[in-house]
Amino acid sequence: MISQNTIQQILNRIDIVEIVGSFVKLKKRGANYLGLCPFHNEKSPSFTVSGSKEIFKCFGCGKSGNSINFLMEHEKYSYVEALRWLAQKYNVEIEEKEVSPEVKLQQQLADSLFIINNFARDYFVKTMFETEEGQNVGLSYFEERGFSEETVRKFQLGYCLNQRDAFVKAALGKGYNAEYLQKTGLVAMRNEQLADNYRGRVIFPIHNQSGKVLGFGARILVKSDRAPKYINSPENDIYVKSKVLYGTYFARHAIDKLDECFLVEGYTDVVSLHQAGIENVVASSGTSLTTDQLRLIKKYTNNLTILYDGDNAGVKAALRGLDMAIEEGLNVKLALIPDKEDPDSYVRKVGAEGFRQFIAENKQDFILFKLQVSLKEAGNDSTKKSQLVNEIAETIARIDKVEDFTKQQDYIRQCSQLLKIDEEGMVTLVNKYIRDRLTKQATQQSKQQSYQEQDSDGPSLAELYPEHFQDEAPSSGAENLFNKDEKQERELVKILLRFGDKPYLTLSEEEEENPDNLEGKQTVADYIFHLPYDFESLADSEVVKKILREYKSQYDQGSPLDKKWFLYHQDAEIAQNVAQILEDKEADLSANWKDRFEIKTVYGDNAYLKDTRSTTGYLILRKIKKLIIENQQEMERAQDLADQMVCVEMHQHLKQIERELTLQLGMVIFK
Repeated sequence: MISQNTIQQILNRIDIVEIVGSFVKLKKRGANYLGLCPFHNEKSPSFTVSGSKEIFKCFGCGKSGNSINFLMEHEKYSYVEALRWLAQKYNVEIEEKEVSPEVKLQQQLADSLFIINNFARDYFVKTMFETEEGQNVGLSYFEERGFSEETVRKFQLGYCLNQRDAFVKAALGKGYNAEYLQKTGLVAMRNEQLADNYRGRVIFPIHNQSGKVLGFGARILVKSDRAPKYINSPENDIYVKSKVLYGTYFARHAIDKLDECFLVEGYTDVVSLHQAGIENVVASSGTSLTTDQLRLIKKYTNNLTILYDGDNAGVKAALRGLDMAIEEGLNVKLALIPDKEDPDSYVRKVGAEGFRQFIAENKQDFILFKLQVSLKEAGNDSTKKSQLVNEIAETIARIDKVEDFTKQQDYIRQCSQLLKIDEEGMVTLVNKYIRDRLTKQATQQSKQQSYQEQDSDGPSLAELYPEHFQDEAPSSGAENLFNKDEKQERELVKILLRFGDKPYLTLSEEEEENPDNLEGKQTVADYIFHLPYDFESLADSEVVKKILREYKSQYDQGSPLDKKWFLYHQDAEIAQNVAQILEDKEADLSANWKDRFEIKTVYGDNAYLKDTRSTTGYLILRKIKKLIIENQQEMERAQDLADQMVCVEMHQHLKQIERELTLQLGMVIFK
């Protein structure tokens, strides 16, 4: 674990213009820098880097963040990998934090497996290029497949000698642990002796998103009824098959730029398409698609085109991933390779341009393809057709994002026509599946029963005490505040990040004009964290709660309340939201405006005091509103007269607080 001290040293040296400039050609434009976005194809630059704000923003594709986000997005590093890259760049010595013995052991094991895999990769490459058997068998195989030496070296392909223990001897000779060697799957215990597991096979290293070797695929070169065609590394501490797609490391930039991912089945399909210049392609390595693999694709694009063989097995394999892909919000197309070909053989047959043209002209919508295939299978069987209608309706119901409403309606119309059923009936059926799912979710999430469902034998409290239940006319427009909930919660975060260490006093107007004598007084953070309400209960947004918890933790420890810590936080959600919260156009008005136009900038002088009072006052008022509603519900449930009277007194007390707060807010917020 990298220590906080090391992270702070790295953050203090970060220059976002320098870092982004290592990957993107930037030109100075005013206070900022401009360049072509590395995350999508564009001819006119819309990618802006702000050195003062320490953030980047593309106005074309919408991507934004800080230096660490950029490295994680562009190079597909983890947070820790990005920090290590920065530490190396700025010559910061990494100080490791003490971790539990269990965690330390797990880290050491993972590091050891990566080291062994790297050694094995280099060994297999060297064996293929520098031994007679490697050249005659391994390299010849790749040449026959049409792979150039440049392609072979790019994918780090290799060969394992057809000897019992050639690799074992080399690995043990370098001092590698025999137990760890077995964990990687490179060697196996046979007849109480270690033996090479991949002997006589060509080797395909499997990389993670940052280029580290997770495992291997090994293909046999001679026909054998006893041995499998491919052997893959067993799952271990660093290799989990369901979370990996072959070729992701080499395809990540192309997928980003083209905003489309091609998915194929085999290693050679990926290598062959890359060599042809079609680089936005990855492989599932013959396994059924998993949710984790789909989420990995979605990190780069929402558009997935599946390229499978045109046989029945290929079609069924493709259809298995449909519902999962729809649930993940992916736009899925399918292109079946013709003439009993696979992507590897077909691209060699028709060339890159012919291949691209075929895909563009023949890719079909996945849902409509599934419907057509299923209709053909159902034939005239009315039972199967009825079952198909339900299946398609359930699939369409999974398209539940607001922005996808038009797409959902389109599917309903087209599927109704193909099924020859009433469109309104399909709408009803789709809505039923949506309701069923929402009801199920609501049941799981909500444990509290509505007070309206409670029966009462006597008159209601509203009838007993009507004076306490009369609706009051809104004063000073306070009711309009409740349309701004999320904005106000995020405003609280912004105030803490910008002004948490500033002095806070409830000042008269005269005192507010002269804030010079406030040193050593209560700070804004002191004020917020000593409010008569749990600060966390004032927010509904989970990400705001998360940021507030983190800030409070730093505050309690007496650590410097540095907004950089949050802007470059290891939790990507915190970092991205803080970047958005701090990206306030009004807050960055030029200081010259005050002199030139004789006006106050929004955060000029000590205006933050009014902002702090109005924001916290608003959130407390919202909290009071909730307490009033909860108290009314409690009164409805109360059966005992004494309990009812307690609730009535509480209602009066809360309404009094609400009136006072409304008056205060009316002075601060409303014009």
